[in-house]
Amino acid sequence: MIKWMYFLQARILQMFNKYDRAIELFHKALEEDPDFALVINCLGHLHASLKQLPEAEKYFKEALRIAPNDAVTYFNLGYVLEAGRKFEEAISNFQAAVERSPKNDRAWYGMGLCHAELGRHEQAAEALAKAGEIQPLSPYPWYHLGMAYHTLGERKKVAEVIAHLKTFDPKITRKLEADTALPETEEAN
Repeated sequence: MIKWMYFLQARILQMFNKYDRAIELFHKALEEDPDFALVINCLGHLHASLKQLPEAEKYFKEALRIAPNDAVTYFNLGYVLEAGRKFEEAISNFQAAVERSPKNDRAWYGMGLCHAELGRHEQAAEALAKAGEIQPLSPYPWYHLGMAYHTLGERKKVAEVIAHLKTFDPKITRKLEADTALPETEEAN
């Protein structure tokens, strides 16, 4: 019971940006229960928000040791790995997240971004299309999907993405149109 008291106090302190004290209380909760996966996840989130990526990675991996089927933790680890530019490992964790929770649009999105960073634009397009299918009114997967199609030279698909974006986000539509515009000499051909 005392572990929950420490946990709740730490979460309140975290909400008020009292991170050092929150970390202390999370650790006190872990002294009571070293396998308290929720606390370990919170420590991962806290360190990620502080841009302390190695620490966040360590906590998320520890949480997965305790709860190896938690899709959210796989996503969180993938996010931290992506931020640390460990794209292959991030993709593996995003994949594990979508295997456990196929409608996790953020994991599909992260996977798509990582594939794009590695120059694998076909795989990026597949993952980003899935993210867009799950969240049809989220402009960012659609923008990056349009960019993947642009890189692949698939103008018709870029036009389809632009047409979809126009229905709900004019600002991102304009950005995609500008970023995928062909030079005038190419358009004339």
